[in-house]
Amino acid sequence: MDLPTSGQSRLFEQDYDTTSHLAHARRQAIERNYKDFLIVDVDCHHYETEHFGEIIDYIQDPILQQLARSARLTGKSLISRRDGSQDMGGRVVRYPLRRTEKTPPGVNRDAALMLRAMDAFGIDYSVMFPTAMLSLGLHPQPEFEVSLAWAYNRWLSERVLADQPRIKSLLYLPFNHPEACYEMVKEFAGKPGVAGFMITTVRYKPVHDNAYMKTYRAIEEAGLPIAFHAGFNSGDRNFEQANRFITVHALGFTFYNMLNIFNWVVNGLPERFPKLKVIWLESGLAWLPFVMQRMDNEYMMRTSECPALKKLPSEYITDMFYGCQPMELTANSGMLEQTFKFIKAETQLLYASDYPHWDFDSPSVIYDLPFLSEAQKRAILGGNAQRVFNLPFTEKLAQI
Repeated sequence: MDLPTSGQSRLFEQDYDTTSHLAHARRQAIERNYKDFLIVDVDCHHYETEHFGEIIDYIQDPILQQLARSARLTGKSLISRRDGSQDMGGRVVRYPLRRTEKTPPGVNRDAALMLRAMDAFGIDYSVMFPTAMLSLGLHPQPEFEVSLAWAYNRWLSERVLADQPRIKSLLYLPFNHPEACYEMVKEFAGKPGVAGFMITTVRYKPVHDNAYMKTYRAIEEAGLPIAFHAGFNSGDRNFEQANRFITVHALGFTFYNMLNIFNWVVNGLPERFPKLKVIWLESGLAWLPFVMQRMDNEYMMRTSECPALKKLPSEYITDMFYGCQPMELTANSGMLEQTFKFIKAETQLLYASDYPHWDFDSPSVIYDLPFLSEAQKRAILGGNAQRVFNLPFTEKLAQI
C-alpha cells in the first residue's frame, strides 16, 4: 500500500476553513485587545495562479494569449518551475487545502479568503501582491511579462479591488520594459484600491537606468509610493553552491534588495525624487544596519563617485520605509532593539505579515516586543502605513 498517496488523498477529503486554521491568531488578537488599534498589513499574498483562466482573458496580444492557454491545457507553468522547498515538503497544508475551501457566491474568491484571514489576525487593511508572478522578472520573454502584467493588473483592479475597500494593492510593474511601466502608472494611478506600484527585485535591470526616471516622476507626482519586493532565485549561479533551501532563502531575500538599495542611494535618486515614498519589502530588518554602516564607510572614502548626495547614505536609508517581515526574532532581543533605533522604526517601519506563506508573521510580533511603547506599537502596526498610503480610518474594521 502506498501510504504517502493514501495520506495525501485523505488530506484533500478534509473540509478546510481559513477562520478555523487561524484560530490561534484570532485568540491572540482578542487577548491583546487589538480592537482599538489600526492594523495595516503592507505585504500579503494571494495565489493568482488559481485565476489564470480569468486573467488570460485580459491578455490583449492574441498570440501570447493563445500560448498562455496552450500552456495551461498541457499543465505547464506560465512563469517558472519551483521545487517543494517552500511548503516544507508538504507540511504547510493550507497551500493545497485552500483550494477546497468554500466561499460565498457573488464574492471574488481571493477577496473572501483574504477577508477571513484579515479578521482572524485583526487586520483592518491589507496590501495584496501576487505570488508566482514575483519571479516573472526572469522570464526569457520580456513581452510576456508586459502582457501578463497588464492582464493581471486589469483583472485585479476590476474583479477584486473595485469592490473591496479594505483590500489594496501596489500594482506589479513589468520592469523589463521601461515604457510599459510608465504607461501602466498613467493608466492605473488613482483607480480604486491602487495604493501605489511594486517592482520585484529578482531581475537584472538597474533601478538607476535613466529610462525609468519618468516612471518614478509620475509615481511621485501622483503622491503614491513605490515598493521593491524581494525574492529568491535558486537558478542564480551564486546560489548553485547552496545545498539547502534555508541558505537560498536567507540570503536571496536580502541580497536583491541590498543591491537595489545601494544603486538607488549612490546614484542620487532620493535627491532626484525627494517626495517619492520608497518601501522595501520582505527582507526582514537585520540587513539594514550592515547596509547603513557599509555604505557610509564606502561613501566617506569615495565621495567623488556619489556627487548627487547631500548627506550620508544612511540618512537617506532612514528616510525610506520597510516592511518588517520576516522579522528576525532571536534570543538576544537587544540586537533587534538596536536595529529598530538605527532605522527609526517608530516612523519608518511598517507591519507586514507575508500571509499565507510558510514564514508569515502575525501582528503579535510587533505588539509583544517589550522595548516598544504603546505609541510606537500603534505607529508600526498601522499609523505609519496610514500616512504612507493615505488610508481613512474612523473605526475598527476587522471583526475580532
